Amino acid sequence: MEQLQALLPFALIILVFWFLIIRPTRKRQRALTEMRDQISVGDKVMLTSGMAGTVARADGGEHVGVEIAPGVVVTVVVAAIASRESVATQEADDDRAADDPE
Repeated sequence: MEQLQALLPFALIILVFWFLIIRPTRKRQRALTEMRDQISVGDKVMLTSGMAGTVARADGGEHVGVEIAPGVVVTVVVAAIASRESVATQEADDDRAADDPE
């Protein structure tokens, strides 16, 4: 019985470690993988290198073509995409910009 009580603090530490570190990390990784799977032509993306561009080619494979300047398309691996802004969000931003007099 005393041995079980001695192991209880270690079990609690492992449980807290799981809920505070491992579980959120897995959740973030799963969301990132889903985002990368949903990449489509026209999405604005930010690469892990800090370069931003628009997806010009996406064949569902390991690589996508990202247009970083007019007429300049670079091929990158999908894992290099850090974040994405969907086409619907871009169109809403464009609509707001058109309505905004400057």
